[in-house]
Amino acid sequence: MGDMKVKSKKLSDTRVLITVTLDKNDLNTAREKAVERLIKEVKIEGFRKGKAPRDLAEKVLDRNVVSQETIDIAVRTTVPTAFQEVEKSPLVVPRVNVTKYVPDESAEYTAEADILPEVKLGDFKNLKVKKPEVKVTKKDIDEIVENIQKAYAEKKVMKKKAELGDEVIIDFVGKRDGEPFQGGTAKDYHLELGSKSFIPGFEEGIVGHESGDKFELPLTFPKDYHEKSLAGAKTVFEVLVKQVNVFELPKLNEELAKKCGPFKNMDELRADIEKNLKLQNEARINEKFKDDLVEALVKNSKVSAPEILIEDQLRIIRNDIERNVAAAGKSLDEYLKLNNVTKEEWEKQAREVAEKRVKASLVLQILARDAKIEVSDDDVIAKIAELRDVYQKSPEALKNLKDPRVKMDVKNRMVIEKTLNFLVEANS
Repeated sequence: MGDMKVKSKKLSDTRVLITVTLDKNDLNTAREKAVERLIKEVKIEGFRKGKAPRDLAEKVLDRNVVSQETIDIAVRTTVPTAFQEVEKSPLVVPRVNVTKYVPDESAEYTAEADILPEVKLGDFKNLKVKKPEVKVTKKDIDEIVENIQKAYAEKKVMKKKAELGDEVIIDFVGKRDGEPFQGGTAKDYHLELGSKSFIPGFEEGIVGHESGDKFELPLTFPKDYHEKSLAGAKTVFEVLVKQVNVFELPKLNEELAKKCGPFKNMDELRADIEKNLKLQNEARINEKFKDDLVEALVKNSKVSAPEILIEDQLRIIRNDIERNVAAAGKSLDEYLKLNNVTKEEWEKQAREVAEKRVKASLVLQILARDAKIEVSDDDVIAKIAELRDVYQKSPEALKNLKDPRVKMDVKNRMVIEKTLNFLVEANS
């Protein structure tokens, strides 16, 4: 039996370097395994491959090859035990460097890795986080009623001067230095005046005109316009108004209420709107309350975020945003340009979010462990059956649900959800 020695050096709260010294016995054990593996490949005349007697096969093995295979096996088999001995859990395969090696005598190597940091959980019961009241104001209900009115509004063609709130159908050509510029021309364009879908001055410039009017609008593009070639540019738009439509809103009466569902009158409709808004607000407040509690618990605890886990989260954040902007036919760079955010600013913000998520996850894992929060296999099976119903039309997602890793992921999420509810109860 070998007598491996392990020394540990803390490089940071989330990184460790261990030095492992192996003696003669450790190397002998590894050499046995190395020879066993290598003689399987040996072909000696008169014997089938790998079937020659061990003594004979061993004689033809290259000493350097045996030596190299021995140290490889010695390192591979002792790294996990060495980390266990210093009570550290590597998050990735450690980076190994053999520093000394005298074949058949002794060896020394270092192994460096990101580790799960030690989390010192703070008091989770008195987090002094206030849960806001669920409020729905008359103004909130009025806004929904207005939206319903607009949805049921009838458009009527009117021979009148256009006002804000009206819709106009127009042809226009945008010119710069007398030449039309790309993306500045359209025919039969429907534009609601006051919707702010065009650059400042365009919609306001149409107000007061009626169908048949042809006129020019000299306009300067905003300095921070997302299309850099047009930012701050002086242009002239030639506009022809073809039609003015007025939105005629329906009256707020029983007829409108009945169109919206099983309601006898506007009072019933407004009561239903209030109920739904309360439910939405409550769900939003509950989520915010959970986030605030976790944030307070992180502040209250001693926790560091390992770089490797931050990188993982950054990948997830980037993939999510790229998928969302791709659905709108844009790249991440175009999206950032549109929002006037530099790549550096976005990466800094994303890193902060990633670090926050990692710390929250580590703190919740420790809280779940300390509070002995568990989820039974039956609960996981029931949850997966539920997900199977949701993903009925997606063969890819259904196939994924059979993957044991996905099952583990579902279980972890359920534990975190249960832990969040435990945290809410402890602070309610």
